[in-house]
Amino acid sequence: MPVIATRKTLMKQFEPHADYGFFGPDSVTWKVWIYPTSYILGFARSVTIEHLDPNLAAAVVQSGGVKYRPHTRYGRTLRYFGLVAFGATEPTTRAADVLVKVHSKAIGHDPVTGGEYDANLPSSQLWIHMTAWHSILYCYEKFGPGRLGAEEEAQYWEECARAAELQTIDPATVPRTREEVIAYFEEWRPRLAVSEAALDMVDFILSLEVALPPETPAWRKLALKPALYVLRKGVIATYPQYMRKMFDLRQGRITDAIVIPTLRVSHWLFNKSTVVKFFFMNMIAPAAVEVAAPVILGIPPVSPTTMTPREAQAKYGYAVPNEAHRDIRDRQRDRVFNKHLEPSDDGLVESQQHLGSMEAAIFA
Repeated sequence: MPVIATRKTLMKQFEPHADYGFFGPDSVTWKVWIYPTSYILGFARSVTIEHLDPNLAAAVVQSGGVKYRPHTRYGRTLRYFGLVAFGATEPTTRAADVLVKVHSKAIGHDPVTGGEYDANLPSSQLWIHMTAWHSILYCYEKFGPGRLGAEEEAQYWEECARAAELQTIDPATVPRTREEVIAYFEEWRPRLAVSEAALDMVDFILSLEVALPPETPAWRKLALKPALYVLRKGVIATYPQYMRKMFDLRQGRITDAIVIPTLRVSHWLFNKSTVVKFFFMNMIAPAAVEVAAPVILGIPPVSPTTMTPREAQAKYGYAVPNEAHRDIRDRQRDRVFNKHLEPSDDGLVESQQHLGSMEAAIFA
């Protein structure tokens, strides 16, 4: 007979983290990011809005990764975000350091603006960081328990700034209040643009089938289509009207009014059971499960301590990200902008150990 999973049986499958990472059980980050609204709604909102930055869209489209290996790209990204929010300090700091090398390859000429793009630029990294942290909180508010109290929200944005220390961002530039976050996105609005290639990518991501593992049986994909359709409508319901126009998405207030409470109730039900929440995450984000499981299941770490990314970088011998791997980044820029060659794969092979395989799934 098959064994019915319980929290106790699931806890035996995972090793405890070495420590609480950068946040811990008293953090608002854990409270918000572990809620089921993060798994698809928050993440899909974030990665679609990111494409409104022409530089980022050029980097994603020209790499081709999302199209030829969509699930591995999705899984690696989710795993990294999972490490930042829930992972122990040493493996997360190491993964962040490797990511600087990976991003050194994401440079080139932006066909929309006519300028250059570089994924390690602090301004580009801040755009990605803010769309992620804002989208996760926004979906928590809209489809989850609702708005945080003033004290918790202030803590959330302070923790957002702390997480920025893992990227090439200057933490002083990270907005720390709701008003500053709104002002940040308003400041970006005149710079936003959407190309034909970016629209294609957004449409591809919004199908949400990218969230399903490639080995998902055809019958299960068919059974999940109605749920994915509702989730897609939910993501669209979070976009302000000007973004819907840019994405050429037509969805009226009546659809918004139906889908928001529907998804709020369904995510509340998922959140009621640790086992169901675990099953849900394992189905749509298996690459992040190993990192998030100890937090979801309440497995205590070896050491109940936290530290800041700057403290971890100093302890484990890693450079501050904006200063890290300057030799590789300079060589890449020379290859691309002076020698007009393709960037090398420095860092990509190494990244698989920390972020997951880059191999595209092969279907029979």
